[in-house]
This record gives sequence, structure tokens and C-alpha cells, in this order.
Amino acid sequence: MQYPKIGIRPTIDGRWGGVRESLEEQTMKMAQAAADLISGSLKYPDGTAVQCVIADTTIGGGVEAARCAEKFAQEYVCATLTVTPCWCYGTETMDLNPHTIKAVWGFNGTERPGAVYLAAVMAAYAQKGLPAFSIYGHDVQDADNHEIPEDVAQKILRFARGAVSVGWMRDKSYVNIGGVSMGIMGSFCDMSFFQKYLGMRPEWVDMTEIVRRITLGIYDEDEYNKALTWVKAHCKEGYDCNAGKTLPEIVTKSKVVPAEKDWEFVVKMTLIVHDILFGNPKLADKGWHEEALGKNAVAGGFQGQRNWTDWLPNGDFMEAMLASTFNWNGAKAPTPFATENDTLNGVSMLLGTLVSGTAPCFHDVRTYWSPEACERVTGIKPEGSAAQGFIHLINSGATALDATGAAVDQNGTHCMKPFYEMTDADIEACTAATDWCRANYEYFRGGGFSSHFKTQAEMPVTLLRLNIVEGVGPVLQIAEGNTVVLPGDVHDTLDQRTDRTWPTTWFVPRLTGNGAFRDVYEVMANWGANHGVTVYGHVGAELITLASMLRIPVSMHNVPEDRIFRPHAWAAFGTADLESADMRACSAYGALYR
Repeated sequence: MQYPKIGIRPTIDGRWGGVRESLEEQTMKMAQAAADLISGSLKYPDGTAVQCVIADTTIGGGVEAARCAEKFAQEYVCATLTVTPCWCYGTETMDLNPHTIKAVWGFNGTERPGAVYLAAVMAAYAQKGLPAFSIYGHDVQDADNHEIPEDVAQKILRFARGAVSVGWMRDKSYVNIGGVSMGIMGSFCDMSFFQKYLGMRPEWVDMTEIVRRITLGIYDEDEYNKALTWVKAHCKEGYDCNAGKTLPEIVTKSKVVPAEKDWEFVVKMTLIVHDILFGNPKLADKGWHEEALGKNAVAGGFQGQRNWTDWLPNGDFMEAMLASTFNWNGAKAPTPFATENDTLNGVSMLLGTLVSGTAPCFHDVRTYWSPEACERVTGIKPEGSAAQGFIHLINSGATALDATGAAVDQNGTHCMKPFYEMTDADIEACTAATDWCRANYEYFRGGGFSSHFKTQAEMPVTLLRLNIVEGVGPVLQIAEGNTVVLPGDVHDTLDQRTDRTWPTTWFVPRLTGNGAFRDVYEVMANWGANHGVTVYGHVGAELITLASMLRIPVSMHNVPEDRIFRPHAWAAFGTADLESADMRACSAYGALYR
């Protein structure tokens, strides 16, 4: 696999005869330290350490800059980090490749004017229309101090994480299985957006392809048997809301797959959709060479409702297992995969997973519960984290099982983890915390199963959503906050007012007292769509950095100002109202892939 790499460019004062020679060692040590920091701290979505490429020599002028660019072009470098402890010749040493994302770390020391070069090259980048990130330590360092200060390290990693995310998406596919679900606008896949902002290729596969592969046996039988055995052992069935109901004939005659065959059907669906996305060489062994290739996907979605679910088992099991950090084979990388083929929520899942490394959890942003409404309905006034109200995140059984919060870290604290940290005990805990309820036949005539659980721990999470607004373009919304655990009787009363067969997460955003984060109600009122995604941790700052690289403005967030890291040129669009400045900057520069 060709991994997107970070290119490290050690720039130097080009004057030979004492100046350049005296700086060679210090400059190359800066480059090596930056590479070690990035590779030792960050991983690609498949768990491999992020790779860096260092220029063969320091760069004192245009010839060496060109040699560096030639090397980087052969190494699939998606972003460059220029490092220097000194003055350099700005326009002669800068990275002029319009296709790389750029940052410059200027050493804060008194011996040489690294800060002067940093300021000069930032001005050059701005004037040339090439936005670059400026990295400069808060405190002066001694020239022989090769440690990377914490504030510098944080900015380098935030830049590198965002840049690698951009590179990981580039030239991959988003696979639409089906089309538009129930008139949901996010299901209308905007090809231009994917191409211009993400560098991705949208592809479409009719849902009948799944039926074809089931009918003709285009899947790995050994894998199917293994998966079905695991399901029977670990996926316990829960509440059946259809029991005792007298259903109309239009519903009963639509259940063409017998209920006792639902598990077999949905397991085959899961294997087949994974093969459609990523390919499977074992299909070639069976003579299905085209199908073995897959679609080079990085994310996708499944329409389901209603052309599929009106007569066939729903996709909830498939969607939940694809998005989770494990399956019958143990720990595995999560796949951002959108319910109802909401492509904009699918992209939100992708962005959230890229910056957090954790499973993307698909939700309906369903209900705001004020303290007063909660007390009226349950007789109990919420306390603690939920005291100012909370939002009910729930969807039709397709949320990643990681959202149970059943996994624990080394201290025994409940959390969500990257897949490469998931243990067998974590996987067992997540499956034990989940039961699978038969789909409500009145809504899903074809049957199937929905994952059912409640998030059982208070955890830091970030809620996000990408929207497209006519006249503005794509915009991102971010709400850092926490999951909350309600008392059992309060949870049961509120949860059963909606579909009790679906998974529930109670969410409280961190409030700022201003704007959309004045209170919990305002967050709900300003949310741009019926869907959203949570990922583990407070990663709003990482999302803001990534969004600025893609030229997607962030229209709503509660990230503290001192954590926001955008290209230096953004300051030219205003420093008082940063959201407005972000809008203007993204509009001026336009999509990343024009």
C-alpha cells in the first residue's frame, strides 16, 4: 500500500564560509526530531506508524529545493514541514508545490533569526496564495536544546494528523449502495463536493447487487460460516416489539425472508458489502475476478429504506459491524459507513475517525430534554452533568458497538479505543452490553435486527456534522461534550417514549454561555440536520485544522480559541470573529482540489 507521507524540509542560511556549515547539524537534528515525533505519535487508520521522508540535504536555495521536491514526488508526500533554526532565503527555499499542504517550524532562539525567516516565508506564502501553517514556540530556547517544546509538538502533530487525513482520502472512493433514502437531503451524493473538497471518487452500486451475490454465492463460504458461528455465540436476541401484534396483510406478505433466516441473510449482507468496498482475493479463486477487486473505498453508505427494507432484512447489523472496531475475526479497523446512505454523515464519520482513530457512531439527533421536561415526565430532576438538559442520540440500530462504552483503559476507566488497542476482554464486554432486537415490522417489513444498548459510562466525545448550504458550500459543525448516564428508571421512561429496540446515547455539549452554546437547547436548535456522528475524545481542534486544509469552514463549534490552529493567512481575514474569518478565507481560497 502507498501511504501518504510527511516530507520534512530542513532549510538553512545559504551563505557558505562559516554560516551554513555552523548550522548543518542543528538544522538536520530539528528535522530528525520532527520526524521522530510524528512517526512515534501518529498512526494511519490501519494502525501503521505514520511515515516521514527527510530531504537528503539541507535546503539553502532553489537547486536544493528542487532536488527535495523531486524526491518527495517519488515518495507520495502529501504535506511538507519545513524546519529551520535560522534566517533562510524565503522564496528560494520554500515549498512551491501547489498540491502539498504546508507548515513551517521556525526555531525560537536568540542566536539566529528563525522567527524572522518564519515571518518572511509566511508573507511569501500568503502573497502567492499558498496557505501555510506557522509553528513557533512560546518560549525562547537555547541553540543547543534539541527538545521539541510541548506547544510546538502539539502544533506539529495537529498539522501532521490533518495532513495525513487529507492524503488518506485522496483518490479513494465513497461507495453509495443504493440512492436516496426517504427524501433525506444528505443522501443526495454531491459528486462535485467529493471531487473538489476531498479528492475522492463517488461510486454507485445498485442494492440489487447484494441480492445477486447472495443468490449466486459470490462470497467466501468459510468466512460466512465463521461469522455465523460467532453471531450465534455472541449476538443475543432482545425484545421483539412485533410479538402479539396483528399486522395487516400488506406487512405480513412483505416478509419474504423467513424470520428464522434473518441472521443468515444479514451476515451474508455484511460480508458482501465489505467485499464491494474493499475487494476480496478469494472471490477471484471462485472465478469472480471483477468482484474481487472492490471499489477502492474509504467509506460508504447503504440506502436501505425503503426499497430494500420494505421486503428484505434491514442493514443495521451490517452497518453496526462495519463501523465497530471488531468483528468475528477480532479487532479490526472501523469502516465509516452511513445509515440511509446519508453521504454527508458518512463524510462526518470519515473525518471523525481519521482524527480520533476511534469508531464513528452514527446517530439521529433526536430530542432535547430540558430539566423541566425530564422532571415532568419522570418525576426526577436531572443532576450532575445532565442538570442543564441533555440530547437524546439514537438511531435505528446501526451505531458502532464501541458506543456501549464497555471497553476500559489500563486504569479501568470506560472509554472507546483505536482498534489496535482493543483487547479480547473489550470485545466481549461490548458484545455482552448489546442485544439485537427484531426490527419493527411496521417500519421494516423485511425484518432484520437492530443493535440495542445504552451508553453505560460518562465519556468525552465530539459530535460533528457536515452540511452543504446553498450560497456557502460545505460547512462543518462541532460540539465537544460528554455522554451522560441517567438513573435507570429515568433512562427507561425516556427511552421507551421512542423506539425501545434502538441504541441510546445521552449527550451533553460543553457550554460556553455564548451563541449556539449558550445552553443545550441552542445546540439542538442550531444543529444543521437530523443526523450527527460522535467519536471518542475532544477532537474539535483537530477537526478545525483538517477542515481548514480542505477549505471547509466551521460554522459552529465550542473549541477554546487557544486550541484553534489554522493556516497563518487566515489572520488576514480578521482576528476578532474567527468563525467569520474562517468563512471568508475558505471562500477566497476555494476548494482544495479546484
